[in-house]
Amino acid sequence: MTANSTYSFFNDVGSFVDKAARFTKHPKGLIEQIKQCNSIYHVTFPLRLQKGKFKVIEGYRVQHSHHKSPVKGGIRYSSGVNEDEVKALAALMSYKCALVNVPFGGAKGGVRVEPSEYTVDQLERITRRFTSELIKRNFIGPAVDVPAPDYGTGPREMAWIADTYMTFNSEQVNALGCVTGKPLTQHGIRGRKEATGRGVFFGLREAVDSYEDMQKLGLHPGLGDKTVIIQGLGNVGYYTGINLQKQGSTIIGIAEYNGGIYNEDGLDIEEVHQHRMDTGSILDFPGAKTIKNGQDLLEYACDILVPAALENQITTKNATKIQAKIIGEAANGPITADAEKILLKRGVFIIPDLYLNAGGVTVSYFEWLKNISRVSFGKINKKYNELNNQLMVDAIEDASDTNLPYKQRMQLIKGAGEYELVDSGLEGVMVGAYHEINEIRKKDNVDDLRTAAFINSINKIAVSYLELGVFP
Repeated sequence: MTANSTYSFFNDVGSFVDKAARFTKHPKGLIEQIKQCNSIYHVTFPLRLQKGKFKVIEGYRVQHSHHKSPVKGGIRYSSGVNEDEVKALAALMSYKCALVNVPFGGAKGGVRVEPSEYTVDQLERITRRFTSELIKRNFIGPAVDVPAPDYGTGPREMAWIADTYMTFNSEQVNALGCVTGKPLTQHGIRGRKEATGRGVFFGLREAVDSYEDMQKLGLHPGLGDKTVIIQGLGNVGYYTGINLQKQGSTIIGIAEYNGGIYNEDGLDIEEVHQHRMDTGSILDFPGAKTIKNGQDLLEYACDILVPAALENQITTKNATKIQAKIIGEAANGPITADAEKILLKRGVFIIPDLYLNAGGVTVSYFEWLKNISRVSFGKINKKYNELNNQLMVDAIEDASDTNLPYKQRMQLIKGAGEYELVDSGLEGVMVGAYHEINEIRKKDNVDDLRTAAFINSINKIAVSYLELGVFP
């Protein structure tokens, strides 16, 4: 939250919906229903600490929309978790899933803890107790509500959740579908860890390939000559940076909560990551200038700024100082509604979170499908495809009377495994969704991609409410 105690992240999301709704013909009452959270669960429970002391742990699970079942959304662990934040994130999940045609309603969860202040044993007990509370209120289940990792959580926590759920529901054959983002050893899916960052990359790639949009910004199409500043070198920021770097983009700045680093000649993401593994921080990276306040890096000149940390990073206080020509929202809600108005007036091209960070939920959907179908992607047809590919390559070599180099031959023969199929599916979803919202932007003559994305989502959710008879 910002210093302004009256600020509401949830109301900010609602204001984006209101802006987009003006371009639709849906009744006002229907729009109001779409905006509201259907179910809110607030729970407290005690945690036994050392020497007989106790601490009260507070958690939330919000189900925003039941227009599709199950609902879907991550669980975050942060000292800043509050009801307004979780409601806003749950709402964004509804619109995000609708936008990329993933058949889930939106949900979100949060536990108000700072993970670094607790032992692994304590975090496990917190996770298992929170899961049991969700089970008691029917707020988790493969056909009801499917959590996933978020800020402060990861595969480890998802494995604890899955194990706890299966303990309570040992007779359910699809119990593993109760949560996604699990480790591979616990029936997770290949490509989930990279998914959000890969999705951000695919979205940025599509956006900067538009000659018309880049011409307005004074830029050339393509990622090859772009300078990039990334805020947050967590999972999303890391994989976004790695993929942009492979396409020729120059990462000139990386900001973290405790400071940042800058080098106009470029930073190697892998080397920075290794430096942090060795020292515990990205600061004092060899050859880079250390920036005391990482937030200041958001105001440095660059072609693309990627906020990949938390919400409310660009507000009315710093919006006028932003020099980036493109902002790719890899985090949820990094730009406030009032700040966006300032940025749009200044001609900044914003690729909204609603679309750009949808890679995580897309691959979570693939994992859920894998769990309820109980078969891995590619398991049945990989060898069959390899045999067909080999016959084709043999025919080409016979017809041309030449032998392909061994490496090239093996690449052509290789059948798609789980990772290749997941990544291909993710790319298809992100590419298709971008052109869908870009077409709406042009057809409805709206100023920005966010409004176009919300128009798209509202229309799809409204159809579910009206045509599927959700209203009594």
